[in-house]
Amino acid sequence: MPSEREASTNHARHVVIIGAGPAGLTAAWELIRRDVQVTVLEKYHLVGGIARTEQYKGYYFDIGGHRFFTKVDEVNKLWQEWMGDEFLLRPRTSRIYYDGKFFDYPLRAFNALFNMGLWRSALIMLSYIRFRLFPYKQEDTFEQWVTNRFGKRLFEIFFKTYTEKVWGISTSEIRADFAAQRIKGLSLFTAIRNAFFKPRGEQIKTLIEEFHYPRNGPGMMWERVAELVARRGGKVLMNADAVKIKRDGDNVIGVEAVVNGEACFFPATDVISSAPLTELIAKLDPPPPPEIRTSIKHLSYRDFLTVVLILDKPNLFPDNWIYIHSPEVQVGRIQNFGNWSPFMVPDPNTSSLGLEYFCAEGDALWQMADDELLKLGKRELERIGLTKGATVIDGTVVRQLKAYPVYDAVYAEHLEVIKNYLAGIPNLQTVGRNGLHKYNNQDHSMLTSIYAVENMLGLGRHDLWEVNTERSYHEEVRISKDQKKVEEKPVDILEA
Repeated sequence: MPSEREASTNHARHVVIIGAGPAGLTAAWELIRRDVQVTVLEKYHLVGGIARTEQYKGYYFDIGGHRFFTKVDEVNKLWQEWMGDEFLLRPRTSRIYYDGKFFDYPLRAFNALFNMGLWRSALIMLSYIRFRLFPYKQEDTFEQWVTNRFGKRLFEIFFKTYTEKVWGISTSEIRADFAAQRIKGLSLFTAIRNAFFKPRGEQIKTLIEEFHYPRNGPGMMWERVAELVARRGGKVLMNADAVKIKRDGDNVIGVEAVVNGEACFFPATDVISSAPLTELIAKLDPPPPPEIRTSIKHLSYRDFLTVVLILDKPNLFPDNWIYIHSPEVQVGRIQNFGNWSPFMVPDPNTSSLGLEYFCAEGDALWQMADDELLKLGKRELERIGLTKGATVIDGTVVRQLKAYPVYDAVYAEHLEVIKNYLAGIPNLQTVGRNGLHKYNNQDHSMLTSIYAVENMLGLGRHDLWEVNTERSYHEEVRISKDQKKVEEKPVDILEA
């Protein structure tokens, strides 16, 4: 609890938070529990951002899949405080579909050898050895970085097609810092050693086998947090689009918004924004100088849509999701929502599957009518062989703009310009995946907000842009045979 003096000082603040996703609502909670007045502006009709849960005829579905597993104690404590017994402990099952075959993920020796065959497996090893002996001297791109660690052949099988589906550009155009962030500490030697042998050393690397998950999806938790904030006197406004961030000199003084069609002004001593940087810069009033408006045009995003298909049979496959690496279909990933939580599927005699397509606003996929997308999803599901005689009886489509900030060849230099400019606005902080243009996961986004609140209240001095440089969410753990100790380490190599 804050001291009497702190409470008095805090109560004099009024913080406007833009966005009610994990970052925005975590900031709201951290402030309201310290008696700071907060108003959260969310332009959508649901809270949760890309961690929301949508609903269609009683079927719940996640936007992108969110496992609740973290190495960040502060985040885990909040999860347990908010959800407690309403978390389910779920088995982690994933596979990769490539060349008409399903590969266990992480790799398992017999399965991988059987699917690839001895000849292809030998070529993979030779390719790995060749690039260990004669690596690319420069590691500027995703392709160079991964090839140096896995070899060209395995890169082309397990990285190239899927990564290009996700990002929509060649892996030779994606910067190496994306790979370094998402694939730290893993190489073909490590993967094969773990698949074929148990090393004699102290520790065995493995991916987590279980994770927590709210019974009705991640949106259930964020709805709970919004309720808790409101109970303490905070405001969480839906259909509230921030249109201008008003400034006086170097400081923000308030936010103009349209709330359910009505223009409103919210005075603010501080603003925390989880909005995409491109939107934030466009909302600043007065506008930033021309060089900032030029740099922001060089930040781009990848959009995303989910084709939800309801089928008339249960238990079609055991996975939480399957990564689709085959180039002959457009789908990138397929979720089985009942395997995340049985409570998300109201009729136990049916299955609810989410086919995830990565796209760009305005491209052919994005503009395709919903009924055509449902037909496409049905065709591709049948082609992969996952229907097993089941019939698609219903479905819906959900689109998500700006799901992934793109790490292309030019983003870093322009992001640095934006960062330096925003540093000159002392009472404005940006948080979360799109607020920092960093491919953060849910717990990273929450941690940036925890730190932002500490910065604001003088409880710490944190560089939010550096969160996830070291303290990153990942699904790999080290298990010490002697000490029975579990230590989280990087990484899930395919997480999108």
